Amino acid sequence: MNTTAPPLEPHAIERLREVELEEARAIQSVMLPAEPLHAGAVMISHEFQPVTAVGGDFLDYFELTDGSIGLYLGDVSGKGLPAALYAALAVGTLRGVHKTGTLPSDVLATLNRRLMIRGMPRRHAAIQYAVFDPRSHEVRIASAGMPGPFHLSAKGCQMLELSGIPPGLFAGTSYEMLTLRLEPGDSVFFCTDGLPDAFDRRGKQFGIARLQGLFCAEPVASPAELLGRVFAALQSFSRGCQQHDDMAAALFHYSC
Repeated sequence: MNTTAPPLEPHAIERLREVELEEARAIQSVMLPAEPLHAGAVMISHEFQPVTAVGGDFLDYFELTDGSIGLYLGDVSGKGLPAALYAALAVGTLRGVHKTGTLPSDVLATLNRRLMIRGMPRRHAAIQYAVFDPRSHEVRIASAGMPGPFHLSAKGCQMLELSGIPPGLFAGTSYEMLTLRLEPGDSVFFCTDGLPDAFDRRGKQFGIARLQGLFCAEPVASPAELLGRVFAALQSFSRGCQQHDDMAAALFHYSC
């Protein structure tokens, strides 16, 4: 008795692919924060815009058991479903480390070791990881292959210089860590390179300077409002152009 199923019609195959992408999108949405975070004097909001149904950018923020606030944001090489799958691997690996109170630089080193064990050719994950201590008002940040982050204060907008090799590329990589004391009213803006690399019809990039200029405009009421200003400016700048990279951003604000 022949039990082989008949081949699917082209329209059925296309529909199956659409269903699979919808499920992938739903799974990816679960890996993102469900809502902004409000914890004492700390507020965090985020924005996520993949260029396809699913993307390779990822982020999260959370309270640690010692009262500190953690935040990470990352960007996997590539686009679409393969990048989203590797992002899921990176996030799953990261979640085994990030809530233990480990220093950000050590978190990235551990992530690198674990991704190297599960090494995949042509795949890596640029990432920033930060932990804010509400007792000392200090935020510790480690970064690897990402723009910024940006410190927003009464003195203006300063791009913080942090270098590092994205985890998943080379064994034994170590990471530097920057410690920044925040004053009431300060914010830290984190983003993937899809924001400064966005382009208009002439192929001109949005750029770091234009991004910094948005932070120097009139004050806004909340992190969500400032993120709204940034993404509205990006949409206006790139109107009519299909972008090539996912966009993700998170704004950390310390009120007092």
